[in-house]
Amino acid sequence: MKAAVVVANEDVQYQEVEEPEVTPGHVKIKVRYSGICGSDIPRVLNHGVHFYPIVLGHEFSGDVVEVGEGVTKVKVGDRVSGAPLLPCMKCDDCQKGNYSLCKHYSFIGSREQGANADYVVVPEKNAVPFADNVPYEQGAMFEPATVAIHGVFQNDYHGGEYVAILGGGTVGMFTMQWTKIFGSKKVVVFDISDERLALAKRLGADEVINTKEEGYMEKAMAITGGKGYGFVFETAGQVPTMHMAFELAANKAHVCFIGTPHENLTFTPKQWENMNRKEFKLTGSWMSYSAPYPGREWDLTAHYFATGQLKFDPGFIYKKIPMSQAQEAFQLFKTPGLVKGKILLSNEED
Repeated sequence: MKAAVVVANEDVQYQEVEEPEVTPGHVKIKVRYSGICGSDIPRVLNHGVHFYPIVLGHEFSGDVVEVGEGVTKVKVGDRVSGAPLLPCMKCDDCQKGNYSLCKHYSFIGSREQGANADYVVVPEKNAVPFADNVPYEQGAMFEPATVAIHGVFQNDYHGGEYVAILGGGTVGMFTMQWTKIFGSKKVVVFDISDERLALAKRLGADEVINTKEEGYMEKAMAITGGKGYGFVFETAGQVPTMHMAFELAANKAHVCFIGTPHENLTFTPKQWENMNRKEFKLTGSWMSYSAPYPGREWDLTAHYFATGQLKFDPGFIYKKIPMSQAQEAFQLFKTPGLVKGKILLSNEED
């Protein structure tokens, strides 16, 4: 089979590799689409892989074409996405159902060969079926949608409050939709791109605010009558939005950092004191799993994708690029601000 293989830093080659074999308890998936995640970019462009050569790809969709002995959850012909985490299932965290916190995990598409290929083989429990009315492009976005809802659960979310979503990327858009589904009073998306904010409005955001505009903080606080936001979700992983979360939080708020920072994060004493004076609760969120594995995050995503309540929009996708051009796709990320949305590597004929 053909695969997009990372053979060295900044060097992705589309080449012939050995096709993976199905073993008992595993399924083979013919990959339709594989999304480039933000975590894949430093893997390719900044010596970030665990070993060479490696086939990346952990946000994917496709069709089951072969099942191993003992498989009962899925059958040949099913449309599936894949949960990429391979927890050890033995450590204390796994025994408690906290699979995201497993210290001995493996991971499809970073520690094991992934979905940037014609086929990928995964354990039966990692194959997540989705309905026929869900397009394959949407099926490739299970993983970011589950990351979003895991953050919602981590933040002890409940309806009836003002919600701030900081960052209008894929995870931010799904976080916004989950808080709407579960009953927000009003949800506001913050970003620096008018294009992304327009997408947020199409997907159901009550208000959007461009943080490059003068007076944005006053406008944001006015929406809440000056009280601030009961739930704040930082999804961009940027220093300015992490500072902004502390400013926007209401008294006794819940603040969750879903985004992963890549720079040193410092606070002035005055900025940090917001947490003390407002007595808000700050938590982190990591990956997207719970018991029974892979968890309610994946079950609920499949359900709300099928009902159409968790919406998909073509604006999620920046480009669909043939798998054979994966090298060119990753080079696009070298231009800051160029890629707005998800790049899907495609095995489709079109």
